[in-house]
Amino acid sequence: MIFETVLTREQIDTARRRGSWPDRLLNDDLQAAAATTPERVALTDSRGSYTYVELAAVVDEVALGLLELGVRPQDVVSVQLPNWNEFVVLTLALERVGAVINPIATIFRGREVGAILDLARPVGVVTAASFRGFDHVAMYEQLWEGRGLRFGVVVGGDGRGRWLGWEDLRQLGRRRIDVRPQLDWLRPDPNQVVELIFTSGTTGQPKGVLHTANTLGAAALGAIRGQRLGPDDVFHMASTFAHQTGFVYGVRLPIHCGAPAVFQDLWDAGAFVELVGRHGITFTMGATPYVVDLLRALSADVSPLRSLRTFISAGAPIPEPVAEEMAGRLPTCRLAPGWGMTENNLVTSVFPEDPLEKVVSSDGRPFPGMEVLVRSGDRPAAPDEEGDLYSRGPFTFVGYVQGRAFTEPAFDPEGWFATGDRARVDAQGFIRITGRTKDLIIRGGENVPVKEMEDLILRHPAVRQVALVAVPDQRLGERAVACVVLEEGASLDLEGLRAHLRRHQVTPQFWPERLEVMAEFPTTPSGKVQKFRLRELIGTRA
Repeated sequence: MIFETVLTREQIDTARRRGSWPDRLLNDDLQAAAATTPERVALTDSRGSYTYVELAAVVDEVALGLLELGVRPQDVVSVQLPNWNEFVVLTLALERVGAVINPIATIFRGREVGAILDLARPVGVVTAASFRGFDHVAMYEQLWEGRGLRFGVVVGGDGRGRWLGWEDLRQLGRRRIDVRPQLDWLRPDPNQVVELIFTSGTTGQPKGVLHTANTLGAAALGAIRGQRLGPDDVFHMASTFAHQTGFVYGVRLPIHCGAPAVFQDLWDAGAFVELVGRHGITFTMGATPYVVDLLRALSADVSPLRSLRTFISAGAPIPEPVAEEMAGRLPTCRLAPGWGMTENNLVTSVFPEDPLEKVVSSDGRPFPGMEVLVRSGDRPAAPDEEGDLYSRGPFTFVGYVQGRAFTEPAFDPEGWFATGDRARVDAQGFIRITGRTKDLIIRGGENVPVKEMEDLILRHPAVRQVALVAVPDQRLGERAVACVVLEEGASLDLEGLRAHLRRHQVTPQFWPERLEVMAEFPTTPSGKVQKFRLRELIGTRA
Protein backbone atom coordinates (compact mmCIF):
# COMPACT_ATOMS: atom_id res chain seq x y z
CA MET A 1 0.00 0.00 0.00
CA ILE A 2 1.38 3.42 -0.95
CA PHE A 3 1.75 5.97 1.83
CA GLU A 4 0.03 9.30 1.34
CA THR A 5 2.47 12.20 1.69
CA VAL A 6 2.49 15.97 1.28
CA LEU A 7 4.73 15.75 -1.77
CA THR A 8 3.33 17.13 -5.01
CA ARG A 9 4.72 16.71 -8.52
CA GLU A 10 5.52 20.43 -8.52
CA GLN A 11 7.56 20.12 -5.30
CA ILE A 12 9.46 17.13 -6.65
CA ASP A 13 10.23 18.81 -9.96
CA THR A 14 11.34 22.00 -8.21
CA ALA A 15 13.63 20.10 -5.83
CA ARG A 16 15.20 18.19 -8.71
CA ARG A 17 15.69 21.36 -10.73
CA ARG A 18 17.44 23.03 -7.77
CA GLY A 19 19.49 19.95 -6.91
CA SER A 20 18.05 19.98 -3.38
CA TRP A 21 17.81 16.18 -3.22
CA PRO A 22 20.49 13.64 -4.17
CA ASP A 23 18.03 11.41 -6.10
CA ARG A 24 20.05 8.39 -4.96
CA LEU A 25 19.39 5.46 -2.71
CA LEU A 26 21.58 4.39 0.19
CA ASN A 27 22.23 1.17 -1.72
CA ASP A 28 23.76 3.18 -4.57
CA ASP A 29 26.48 4.40 -2.21
CA LEU A 30 26.91 0.90 -0.77
CA GLN A 31 27.48 -0.52 -4.25
CA ALA A 32 29.93 2.28 -5.09
CA ALA A 33 31.97 1.60 -1.95
CA ALA A 34 31.89 -2.17 -2.52
CA ALA A 35 33.24 -1.61 -6.04
CA THR A 36 35.96 0.92 -5.21
CA THR A 37 37.09 -0.12 -1.70
CA PRO A 38 35.78 -3.70 -1.28
CA GLU A 39 38.13 -4.69 1.56
CA ARG A 40 37.62 -1.53 3.63
CA VAL A 41 35.88 -2.29 6.93
CA ALA A 42 32.35 -0.93 6.74
CA LEU A 43 30.80 -1.81 10.11
CA THR A 44 32.16 -2.83 13.49
CA ASP A 45 29.92 -3.55 16.47
CA SER A 46 30.47 -5.36 19.77
CA ARG A 47 30.03 -8.72 18.01
CA GLY A 48 31.90 -8.51 14.71
CA SER A 49 32.51 -6.59 11.50
CA TYR A 50 31.81 -6.50 7.76
CA THR A 51 33.90 -5.19 4.90
CA TYR A 52 32.04 -3.28 2.22
CA VAL A 53 32.01 -6.20 -0.19
CA GLU A 54 30.78 -8.52 2.58
CA LEU A 55 28.09 -6.02 3.54
CA ALA A 56 26.81 -5.79 -0.04
CA ALA A 57 26.58 -9.59 -0.25
CA VAL A 58 24.72 -10.07 3.02
CA VAL A 59 22.31 -7.23 2.16
CA ASP A 60 21.26 -9.09 -0.98
CA GLU A 61 20.88 -12.35 0.93
CA VAL A 62 18.62 -10.71 3.51
CA ALA A 63 16.65 -8.81 0.85
CA LEU A 64 15.94 -12.08 -1.01
CA GLY A 65 15.05 -13.74 2.30
CA LEU A 66 12.55 -10.98 3.06
CA LEU A 67 10.98 -11.48 -0.35
CA GLU A 68 10.61 -15.19 0.43
CA LEU A 69 8.78 -14.21 3.62
CA GLY A 70 6.34 -12.17 1.55
CA VAL A 71 7.67 -8.62 2.12
CA ARG A 72 6.61 -6.39 -0.75
CA PRO A 73 7.14 -2.73 -1.72
CA GLN A 74 5.81 -0.27 0.88
CA ASP A 75 5.24 -3.00 3.46
CA VAL A 76 6.40 -1.97 6.93
CA VAL A 77 8.81 -4.11 8.95
CA SER A 78 9.43 -3.14 12.58
CA VAL A 79 13.03 -3.48 13.78
CA GLN A 80 13.82 -3.45 17.49
CA LEU A 81 17.54 -4.09 17.71
CA PRO A 82 20.50 -2.59 19.57
CA ASN A 83 23.25 -0.80 17.63
CA TRP A 84 24.27 -4.02 15.90
CA ASN A 85 25.41 -4.56 12.34
CA GLU A 86 22.21 -6.42 11.55
CA PHE A 87 20.24 -3.18 11.92
CA VAL A 88 22.29 -1.61 9.11
CA VAL A 89 21.87 -4.72 6.96
CA LEU A 90 18.09 -4.57 7.41
CA THR A 91 17.97 -0.86 6.58
CA LEU A 92 19.66 -1.55 3.26
CA ALA A 93 17.80 -4.81 2.54
CA LEU A 94 14.38 -3.25 3.13
CA GLU A 95 15.25 -0.34 0.84
CA ARG A 96 16.46 -2.90 -1.72
CA VAL A 97 12.95 -4.38 -1.95
CA GLY A 98 11.15 -1.03 -1.66
CA ALA A 99 9.84 -1.71 1.87
CA VAL A 100 9.72 0.63 4.88
CA ILE A 101 11.74 0.25 8.08
CA ASN A 102 10.07 1.11 11.39
CA PRO A 103 12.82 1.47 14.02
CA ILE A 104 11.80 0.82 17.65
CA ALA A 105 14.03 1.66 20.62
CA THR A 106 15.22 -1.34 22.62
CA ILE A 107 14.13 0.25 25.91
CA PHE A 108 10.46 0.22 24.84
CA ARG A 109 8.27 -2.44 26.40
CA GLY A 110 4.83 -3.88 25.75
CA ARG A 111 2.78 -0.72 26.22
CA GLU A 112 4.88 1.43 23.90
CA VAL A 113 5.63 -1.32 21.39
CA GLY A 114 1.97 -2.32 21.17
CA ALA A 115 0.96 1.26 20.41
CA ILE A 116 3.63 1.51 17.69
CA LEU A 117 2.55 -1.78 16.12
CA ASP A 118 -1.06 -0.59 16.04
CA LEU A 119 -0.06 2.59 14.23
CA ALA A 120 2.64 1.22 11.93
CA ARG A 121 0.85 -2.03 11.02
CA PRO A 122 3.99 -3.97 10.11
CA VAL A 123 3.93 -7.30 8.27
CA GLY A 124 6.79 -8.58 10.41
CA VAL A 125 9.22 -7.80 13.21
CA VAL A 126 12.95 -8.32 13.71
CA THR A 127 14.24 -8.18 17.27
CA ALA A 128 16.98 -9.36 19.59
CA ALA A 129 16.61 -12.65 21.42
CA SER A 130 17.72 -10.82 24.54
CA PHE A 131 19.27 -7.48 25.33
CA ARG A 132 20.16 -6.19 28.77
CA GLY A 133 18.45 -9.24 30.27
CA PHE A 134 15.08 -8.66 28.59
CA ASP A 135 13.33 -11.34 26.49
CA HIS A 136 12.06 -9.42 23.46
CA VAL A 137 10.61 -12.48 21.73
CA ALA A 138 8.41 -13.26 24.73
CA MET A 139 7.12 -9.66 24.66
CA TYR A 140 6.19 -9.92 20.98
CA GLU A 141 4.48 -13.24 21.57
CA GLN A 142 2.14 -11.44 23.98
CA LEU A 143 1.53 -8.69 21.39
CA TRP A 144 1.18 -10.89 18.31
CA GLU A 145 -2.49 -11.74 17.98
CA GLY A 146 -4.79 -9.45 16.02
CA ARG A 147 -2.04 -7.22 14.66
CA GLY A 148 -1.56 -8.75 11.21
CA LEU A 149 2.02 -9.89 11.79
CA ARG A 150 3.12 -12.59 9.35
CA PHE A 151 6.67 -13.36 10.49
CA GLY A 152 9.28 -12.72 13.15
CA VAL A 153 13.07 -12.87 12.95
CA VAL A 154 15.25 -13.16 16.03
CA VAL A 155 18.88 -11.96 16.11
CA GLY A 156 21.33 -13.45 18.57
CA GLY A 157 19.37 -16.65 19.16
CA ASP A 158 17.87 -19.68 17.45
CA GLY A 159 14.54 -19.57 15.70
CA ARG A 160 11.64 -21.26 17.41
CA GLY A 161 7.94 -21.61 16.66
CA ARG A 162 6.93 -18.85 14.29
CA TRP A 163 10.32 -17.17 14.67
CA LEU A 164 13.22 -17.57 12.25
CA GLY A 165 16.79 -17.07 13.34
CA TRP A 166 18.96 -14.50 11.57
CA GLU A 167 20.93 -17.25 9.84
CA ASP A 168 17.65 -18.86 8.76
CA LEU A 169 16.70 -15.60 7.03
CA ARG A 170 20.07 -15.44 5.27
CA GLN A 171 19.74 -19.08 4.21
CA LEU A 172 16.34 -18.34 2.65
CA GLY A 173 18.03 -15.67 0.59
CA ARG A 174 20.96 -17.88 -0.42
CA ARG A 175 18.52 -20.38 -1.88
CA ARG A 176 17.25 -17.66 -4.23
CA ILE A 177 20.56 -16.02 -5.01
CA ASP A 178 20.09 -16.93 -8.69
CA VAL A 179 17.31 -14.33 -8.94
CA ARG A 180 19.41 -11.55 -7.38
CA PRO A 181 19.14 -9.40 -10.57
CA GLN A 182 15.39 -9.23 -10.00
CA LEU A 183 16.02 -7.09 -6.92
CA ASP A 184 16.81 -4.23 -9.29
CA TRP A 185 13.23 -4.41 -10.59
CA LEU A 186 12.00 -3.45 -7.11
CA ARG A 187 14.19 -0.36 -6.86
CA PRO A 188 12.08 2.34 -5.18
CA ASP A 189 11.82 5.88 -6.41
CA PRO A 190 13.91 8.12 -4.11
CA ASN A 191 10.69 9.99 -3.24
CA GLN A 192 8.96 6.90 -1.90
CA VAL A 193 8.75 6.44 1.87
CA VAL A 194 11.59 4.29 3.26
CA GLU A 195 11.33 5.12 6.96
CA LEU A 196 8.45 5.33 9.45
CA ILE A 197 9.87 6.48 12.78
CA PHE A 198 8.04 7.65 15.86
CA THR A 199 8.95 10.88 17.60
CA SER A 200 10.72 10.38 20.91
CA GLY A 201 7.99 11.95 22.96
CA THR A 202 9.45 14.88 24.92
CA THR A 203 5.94 16.38 24.94
CA GLY A 204 4.08 13.10 25.41
CA GLN A 205 2.53 13.07 21.91
CA PRO A 206 4.62 10.76 19.65
CA LYS A 207 3.72 10.67 15.97
CA GLY A 208 4.73 8.45 13.06
CA VAL A 209 7.09 10.48 10.85
CA LEU A 210 7.58 9.57 7.19
CA HIS A 211 10.89 10.09 5.40
CA THR A 212 12.07 9.26 1.89
CA ALA A 213 15.51 8.32 0.60
CA ASN A 214 15.76 11.90 -0.68
CA THR A 215 14.94 13.66 2.60
CA LEU A 216 17.31 11.36 4.52
CA GLY A 217 20.00 11.57 1.85
CA ALA A 218 19.82 15.36 1.74
CA ALA A 219 20.34 15.51 5.52
CA ALA A 220 23.34 13.19 5.34
CA LEU A 221 24.89 15.11 2.44
CA GLY A 222 24.34 18.34 4.37
CA ALA A 223 26.39 16.95 7.25
CA ILE A 224 29.09 15.70 4.88
CA ARG A 225 29.48 19.09 3.22
CA GLY A 226 28.94 21.28 6.28
CA GLN A 227 31.26 19.32 8.58
CA ARG A 228 33.79 18.43 5.83
CA LEU A 229 33.40 14.68 6.21
CA GLY A 230 34.57 12.02 3.79
CA PRO A 231 35.84 8.46 3.23
CA ASP A 232 38.92 9.02 5.39
CA ASP A 233 36.79 9.65 8.47
CA VAL A 234 35.93 6.93 10.99
CA PHE A 235 32.41 7.35 12.34
CA HIS A 236 31.07 6.39 15.76
CA MET A 237 27.53 6.08 17.04
CA ALA A 238 26.20 5.17 20.47
CA SER A 239 22.83 6.94 20.22
CA THR A 240 20.19 4.32 19.49
CA PHE A 241 19.57 3.56 15.82
CA ALA A 242 15.85 3.81 16.62
CA HIS A 243 16.24 7.56 17.08
CA GLN A 244 16.79 9.85 14.09
CA THR A 245 20.26 10.81 15.32
CA GLY A 246 21.42 7.20 15.26
CA PHE A 247 19.51 6.29 12.12
CA VAL A 248 20.70 9.13 9.87
CA TYR A 249 24.13 9.90 11.29
CA GLY A 250 25.10 6.40 12.49
CA VAL A 251 23.46 3.94 10.10
CA ARG A 252 23.37 6.01 6.91
CA LEU A 253 26.04 8.73 7.04
CA PRO A 254 29.11 6.43 7.00
CA ILE A 255 27.77 4.51 3.99
CA HIS A 256 27.13 7.72 2.09
CA CYS A 257 30.82 8.48 2.68
CA GLY A 258 32.03 4.93 2.01
CA ALA A 259 33.77 5.12 5.38
CA PRO A 260 34.15 2.80 8.40
CA ALA A 261 31.65 2.95 11.26
CA VAL A 262 32.09 1.80 14.87
CA PHE A 263 29.02 1.19 17.00
CA GLN A 264 28.31 0.99 20.73
CA ASP A 265 25.15 -0.82 21.80
CA LEU A 266 25.47 0.61 25.31
CA TRP A 267 26.90 4.08 25.89
CA ASP A 268 29.87 4.06 28.21
CA ALA A 269 32.22 7.04 28.08
CA GLY A 270 35.25 5.07 29.24
CA ALA A 271 34.65 2.43 26.57
CA PHE A 272 34.23 5.20 24.01
CA VAL A 273 37.67 6.60 24.84
CA GLU A 274 39.13 3.13 24.32
CA LEU A 275 37.32 2.74 20.97
CA VAL A 276 38.62 6.09 19.74
CA GLY A 277 42.18 5.02 20.49
CA ARG A 278 41.76 1.60 18.90
CA HIS A 279 39.92 2.58 15.70
CA GLY A 280 41.06 6.16 15.15
CA ILE A 281 37.50 7.50 15.38
CA THR A 282 37.24 11.03 14.00
CA PHE A 283 33.50 11.78 14.27
CA THR A 284 30.75 11.13 16.78
CA MET A 285 27.36 12.56 17.59
CA GLY A 286 25.17 12.36 20.66
CA ALA A 287 22.97 14.21 23.10
CA THR A 288 24.33 16.60 25.73
CA PRO A 289 24.63 13.89 28.45
CA TYR A 290 27.21 12.12 26.25
CA VAL A 291 29.39 15.24 26.27
CA VAL A 292 29.08 15.53 30.06
CA ASP A 293 29.89 11.83 30.52
CA LEU A 294 32.95 12.11 28.28
CA LEU A 295 34.30 15.05 30.26
CA ARG A 296 33.87 13.13 33.49
CA ALA A 297 35.63 10.08 32.04
CA LEU A 298 38.71 12.00 30.87
CA SER A 299 41.98 11.56 32.65
CA ALA A 300 44.84 14.04 32.52
CA ASP A 301 46.13 12.14 29.49
CA VAL A 302 43.77 12.90 26.60
CA SER A 303 46.08 11.44 23.92
CA PRO A 304 43.76 8.45 23.22
CA LEU A 305 41.34 11.02 21.79
CA ARG A 306 43.85 12.69 19.48
CA SER A 307 42.06 11.40 16.33
CA LEU A 308 38.65 12.74 17.41
CA ARG A 309 38.01 16.03 15.64
CA THR A 310 34.20 16.46 15.51
CA PHE A 311 31.58 15.89 18.22
CA ILE A 312 28.12 17.03 17.13
CA SER A 313 25.81 17.44 20.09
CA ALA A 314 22.11 17.88 19.40
CA GLY A 315 18.82 17.03 21.05
CA ALA A 316 19.05 19.73 23.71
CA PRO A 317 20.99 23.00 23.97
CA ILE A 318 24.48 22.53 25.40
CA PRO A 319 24.85 24.37 28.71
CA GLU A 320 27.47 27.09 28.43
CA PRO A 321 29.64 25.66 31.27
CA VAL A 322 29.81 22.31 29.44
CA ALA A 323 30.79 23.92 26.12
CA GLU A 324 33.48 25.96 27.89
CA GLU A 325 34.92 22.90 29.64
CA MET A 326 34.96 20.89 26.40
CA ALA A 327 36.88 23.64 24.58
CA GLY A 328 39.40 23.86 27.40
CA ARG A 329 40.06 20.16 27.94
CA LEU A 330 39.81 18.85 24.35
CA PRO A 331 41.01 21.70 22.16
CA THR A 332 41.70 19.39 19.18
CA CYS A 333 38.11 18.13 19.13
CA ARG A 334 35.60 20.63 17.85
CA LEU A 335 32.29 20.53 19.69
CA ALA A 336 29.57 21.33 17.17
CA PRO A 337 26.22 22.17 18.76
CA GLY A 338 23.24 21.57 16.52
CA TRP A 339 19.47 21.54 16.45
CA GLY A 340 17.03 19.28 14.67
CA MET A 341 14.01 17.06 15.08
CA THR A 342 12.75 13.68 13.91
CA GLU A 343 10.73 15.61 11.35
CA ASN A 344 13.57 17.62 9.80
CA ASN A 345 16.81 15.86 10.80
CA LEU A 346 19.72 18.14 11.77
CA VAL A 347 18.76 21.64 10.58
CA THR A 348 21.48 23.80 12.15
CA SER A 349 25.04 23.29 13.32
CA VAL A 350 28.17 25.19 14.18
CA PHE A 351 30.56 24.65 11.27
CA PRO A 352 34.39 24.44 11.19
CA GLU A 353 34.76 28.02 9.95
CA ASP A 354 32.54 29.49 12.68
CA PRO A 355 34.12 31.31 15.66
CA LEU A 356 34.53 29.48 18.95
CA GLU A 357 32.18 31.91 20.68
CA LYS A 358 29.29 30.43 18.65
CA VAL A 359 30.01 26.99 20.11
CA VAL A 360 29.36 28.40 23.56
CA SER A 361 26.51 30.76 22.73
CA SER A 362 24.45 29.16 19.94
CA ASP A 363 22.96 26.03 18.41
CA GLY A 364 24.44 26.81 15.02
CA ARG A 365 23.17 28.17 11.74
CA PRO A 366 21.20 26.41 9.00
CA PHE A 367 22.77 23.95 6.61
CA PRO A 368 22.74 25.20 3.00
CA GLY A 369 19.25 24.77 1.58
CA MET A 370 17.58 24.75 5.00
CA GLU A 371 15.89 27.83 6.42
CA VAL A 372 14.76 28.86 9.89
CA LEU A 373 12.37 31.61 10.92
CA VAL A 374 11.51 32.92 14.37
CA ARG A 375 8.08 34.49 14.67
CA SER A 376 6.75 36.72 17.42
CA GLY A 377 3.02 36.45 17.00
CA ASP A 378 2.26 36.97 13.32
CA ARG A 379 5.48 38.83 12.43
CA PRO A 380 9.14 37.84 12.06
CA ALA A 381 10.99 38.38 15.32
CA ALA A 382 13.70 41.00 15.55
CA PRO A 383 17.32 39.80 16.01
CA ASP A 384 17.76 38.21 19.45
CA GLU A 385 14.01 38.40 20.15
CA GLU A 386 12.52 35.14 21.39
CA GLY A 387 9.69 33.57 19.45
CA ASP A 388 8.30 30.39 17.87
CA LEU A 389 10.71 28.54 15.59
CA TYR A 390 9.79 27.41 12.07
CA SER A 391 11.88 25.56 9.49
CA ARG A 392 11.67 24.43 5.88
CA GLY A 393 13.92 22.85 3.29
CA PRO A 394 15.00 19.55 1.68
CA PHE A 395 15.64 17.65 4.94
CA THR A 396 11.98 17.96 5.96
CA PHE A 397 9.72 14.94 6.38
CA VAL A 398 6.85 14.22 4.00
CA GLY A 399 3.99 13.49 6.40
CA TYR A 400 2.69 11.96 9.59
CA VAL A 401 0.89 8.65 9.77
CA GLN A 402 -1.57 7.27 12.26
CA GLY A 403 -1.91 3.70 11.05
CA ARG A 404 -2.55 4.18 7.33
CA ALA A 405 -4.55 7.37 7.84
CA PHE A 406 -2.69 10.53 6.90
CA THR A 407 -2.63 13.46 9.29
CA GLU A 408 -1.83 16.86 7.79
CA PRO A 409 1.46 18.12 9.27
CA ALA A 410 1.77 21.57 10.73
CA PHE A 411 2.86 23.36 7.54
CA ASP A 412 1.69 26.85 6.71
CA PRO A 413 0.83 27.93 3.12
CA GLU A 414 4.47 29.00 2.52
CA GLY A 415 5.81 25.59 3.54
CA TRP A 416 7.07 26.55 7.00
CA PHE A 417 6.91 23.74 9.55
CA ALA A 418 5.96 24.72 13.10
CA THR A 419 8.62 22.99 15.19
CA GLY A 420 7.13 23.63 18.62
CA ASP A 421 10.46 25.05 19.79
CA ARG A 422 11.17 28.53 21.08
CA ALA A 423 14.33 30.25 19.88
CA ARG A 424 16.23 33.43 19.10
CA VAL A 425 18.16 34.21 15.92
CA ASP A 426 21.00 36.70 16.04
CA ALA A 427 22.05 39.12 13.33
CA GLN A 428 24.50 36.55 11.89
CA GLY A 429 21.79 33.89 11.53
CA PHE A 430 22.82 31.70 14.50
CA ILE A 431 19.94 30.29 16.52
CA ARG A 432 19.68 29.60 20.24
CA ILE A 433 16.97 27.21 21.37
CA THR A 434 15.33 28.59 24.49
CA GLY A 435 12.83 25.80 25.15
CA ARG A 436 9.71 24.11 23.89
CA THR A 437 6.56 26.12 23.28
CA LYS A 438 4.86 23.90 25.85
CA ASP A 439 7.73 24.50 28.28
CA LEU A 440 7.22 28.26 28.47
CA ILE A 441 6.93 29.54 32.03
CA ILE A 442 4.87 32.71 32.29
CA ARG A 443 4.91 34.01 35.85
CA GLY A 444 2.63 36.95 36.53
CA GLY A 445 2.77 37.96 32.87
CA GLU A 446 6.59 37.77 32.71
CA ASN A 447 8.27 35.14 30.53
CA VAL A 448 10.89 33.29 32.58
CA PRO A 449 14.06 32.78 30.44
CA VAL A 450 14.16 29.02 30.93
CA LYS A 451 17.39 28.22 29.09
CA GLU A 452 19.37 31.04 30.73
CA MET A 453 18.11 30.06 34.18
CA GLU A 454 19.05 26.41 33.62
CA ASP A 455 22.57 27.41 32.53
CA LEU A 456 23.01 29.56 35.64
CA ILE A 457 21.74 26.87 37.99
CA LEU A 458 24.08 24.34 36.36
CA ARG A 459 27.01 26.54 37.37
CA HIS A 460 26.30 25.69 41.02
CA PRO A 461 28.98 23.14 42.01
CA ALA A 462 26.41 20.81 43.57
CA VAL A 463 24.25 20.51 40.45
CA ARG A 464 24.86 17.86 37.80
CA GLN A 465 21.63 18.26 35.80
CA VAL A 466 18.79 20.75 35.89
CA ALA A 467 15.41 21.17 34.24
CA LEU A 468 13.10 24.10 34.94
CA VAL A 469 9.38 23.35 34.63
CA ALA A 470 6.14 25.15 35.43
CA VAL A 471 3.40 24.33 37.90
CA PRO A 472 -0.01 26.07 37.91
CA ASP A 473 -0.57 28.92 40.36
CA GLN A 474 -3.92 30.60 41.01
CA ARG A 475 -2.50 34.07 41.48
CA LEU A 476 0.51 34.21 39.13
CA GLY A 477 -0.67 31.72 36.52
CA GLU A 478 2.53 29.65 36.79
CA ARG A 479 5.48 29.25 39.12
CA ALA A 480 8.87 27.74 38.29
CA VAL A 481 10.16 24.51 39.81
CA ALA A 482 13.84 23.63 39.54
CA CYS A 483 14.31 19.88 39.20
CA VAL A 484 17.94 18.91 39.82
CA VAL A 485 20.17 15.85 39.91
CA LEU A 486 23.04 16.52 42.33
CA GLU A 487 26.68 15.54 42.18
CA GLU A 488 27.50 12.47 44.26
CA GLY A 489 27.61 13.36 47.96
CA ALA A 490 26.39 16.94 47.37
CA SER A 491 23.42 18.65 48.97
CA LEU A 492 21.36 21.70 48.07
CA ASP A 493 18.24 23.38 49.39
CA LEU A 494 16.09 26.16 47.96
CA GLU A 495 17.77 28.87 50.01
CA GLY A 496 21.20 27.74 48.83
CA LEU A 497 19.99 27.87 45.24
CA ARG A 498 18.56 31.35 45.72
CA ALA A 499 21.83 32.54 47.26
CA HIS A 500 23.62 31.28 44.15
CA LEU A 501 21.23 33.18 41.86
CA ARG A 502 21.53 36.27 44.03
CA ARG A 503 25.31 36.22 43.57
CA HIS A 504 24.72 36.15 39.81
CA GLN A 505 22.36 39.14 40.14
CA VAL A 506 19.38 37.32 38.64
CA THR A 507 16.03 39.11 38.70
CA PRO A 508 14.14 37.62 41.70
CA GLN A 509 10.96 37.18 39.60
CA PHE A 510 12.85 34.57 37.59
CA TRP A 511 13.97 32.55 40.60
CA PRO A 512 12.51 29.04 41.04
CA GLU A 513 10.04 28.97 43.90
CA ARG A 514 10.44 25.28 44.53
CA LEU A 515 13.36 22.82 44.37
CA GLU A 516 12.95 19.11 43.63
CA VAL A 517 16.01 16.88 44.05
CA MET A 518 15.82 13.70 41.97
CA ALA A 519 18.02 10.64 41.51
CA GLU A 520 17.59 10.84 37.72
CA PHE A 521 15.41 12.47 35.07
CA PRO A 522 12.96 10.68 32.79
CA THR A 523 14.42 10.77 29.28
CA THR A 524 13.74 9.70 25.72
CA PRO A 525 15.86 6.90 24.18
CA SER A 526 18.25 9.56 22.86
CA GLY A 527 18.76 11.13 26.29
CA LYS A 528 16.49 14.18 26.00
CA VAL A 529 14.70 15.14 29.22
CA GLN A 530 10.95 14.54 29.11
CA LYS A 531 9.64 17.66 30.79
CA PHE A 532 6.03 16.53 30.54
CA ARG A 533 6.96 13.55 32.74
CA LEU A 534 8.77 15.86 35.17
CA ARG A 535 5.59 17.94 35.45
CA GLU A 536 3.66 14.76 36.19
CA LEU A 537 6.18 13.63 38.81
CA ILE A 538 6.35 16.92 40.68
CA GLY A 539 2.56 17.12 40.52
CA THR A 540 2.38 13.91 42.57
CA ARG A 541 4.78 15.45 45.12
CA ALA A 542 2.81 18.66 45.57
